[in-house]
Amino acid sequence: FSTIPAVPLAKTDTWPKDVGILALEVYFPAQYVDQTDLEKYNNVEAGRYTVGLGQTHMGFCSVQEDINSLCLTVVQRLMERTQLPWDSVGWLEVGTETIIDKSKAVKTVLMELFQDSGNTDIEGIDTTNACYGGTASLFHAANWVESSSWDGRYAMVVCGDIAVYPSGNARPTGGAGAVAMLVGPKAPLALERGLRGTHMENVYDFYKPDAATEYPIVDGKLSIQCYLRALDRCYTLYRQKIQNQWKQAGIDRPFTLDDLQFMIFHTPFCKMVQKSLARLMFSDFLSDSNHTRTPLYEGLEAFRGLTLEETYTNKDMDKALQKASLDMFNKKTKASLYLSTHNGNTYTSSLYGCLASLLSQYSAQDLAGSRIGAFSYGSGLAASFFSFRASKDASPGSPLEKLVSSMSDLPQRLASRKRMSPQEFTEIMDQREQFYHKVNFSPPGDTSSLFPGTWYLARVDELYRRKYARRPV
Repeated sequence: FSTIPAVPLAKTDTWPKDVGILALEVYFPAQYVDQTDLEKYNNVEAGRYTVGLGQTHMGFCSVQEDINSLCLTVVQRLMERTQLPWDSVGWLEVGTETIIDKSKAVKTVLMELFQDSGNTDIEGIDTTNACYGGTASLFHAANWVESSSWDGRYAMVVCGDIAVYPSGNARPTGGAGAVAMLVGPKAPLALERGLRGTHMENVYDFYKPDAATEYPIVDGKLSIQCYLRALDRCYTLYRQKIQNQWKQAGIDRPFTLDDLQFMIFHTPFCKMVQKSLARLMFSDFLSDSNHTRTPLYEGLEAFRGLTLEETYTNKDMDKALQKASLDMFNKKTKASLYLSTHNGNTYTSSLYGCLASLLSQYSAQDLAGSRIGAFSYGSGLAASFFSFRASKDASPGSPLEKLVSSMSDLPQRLASRKRMSPQEFTEIMDQREQFYHKVNFSPPGDTSSLFPGTWYLARVDELYRRKYARRPV
């Protein structure tokens, strides 16, 4: 290392300002199954999925769609919505855990979209670790824009997955979808610099060692504990970093959830998010050694002496926490669950679907100047707590107003999907098993069932090469 010349750090005021999300697009399949119907079909008690999991609908893909087609569709939609030239993108990375090739990246398939423009000078590749790949890709994109490698063009982050499980208790926690984000300076949703709390460790809570199947191996109870433990550690680190920044600015007070106007989470199922927001309140409670906010924490004092390990499984504490945090959940987080409630878990894009939901449920004026906390979790495990700062300018035609307006059609798009019966859903899941790894075939089905403009898998040849086509807009 002594042979490498020392390079002085760039001054803060020379870096691109307010790097973050400039534009965002969401894609989900054109069909869904109702969770109430699934409860009846699976002969479970009413409310197990709708109340116990907090889910109402679950989107799913037929054999005509795979991870490549989902990502093709969402990128195409983003570029058409923004009307940007294809050569304006200089960096593109895909976060996904839906692996259909152990060598060839989804990003290479997306390069087909850039072919006519002649733009092959695009850095970035795929990033994989369970549900965390989208966040890793977002961090990488921001780092590229802030680095000496940046050539002035936009970065694009694509994250998406098809979440499927074998028949049984886990199947109702599935879903499918993708999100594409345009990243650059002067963003209406800027990533707050220096404010990331990250925790990583080696654990087998959810993993996919068998390439012969789409299905994961899951230890559900362990995964929930890992999620909450990672949340505790990431929030503690984030809080330490923001308090250090505040001290340098002459502000000497603790950071609490009151300093976040909104809070979004990776959402394996919606009930988990309510538990997670309550968990953050508990962390604030434990840090409030001077009892300055006692009324807010009413009913929690009995649990102060528990070890952290004990708190992960204490049902009485869980109930008390959810009761104490309900108002805060309704104000800061509930609106972000709109897409997850109606479409299910989309793994890497889940957190950013929550961000899209937030944009669809509030006005630019509501969001202007707000700090949006975000927690990303991927089993195995990798997790980060970070935040966005929304622009203060919410005037008509402002970047923030345009971003919010672009998500205003989300409820209508969800309502336009086709409701399928549990029997039809099960048959399609069986069909996905049948055709998984099959060669020399064209997927059965009528492309008219897809949304206009959707890319789909047209054929897999005898050498496993996949060909895609697009349904006309």
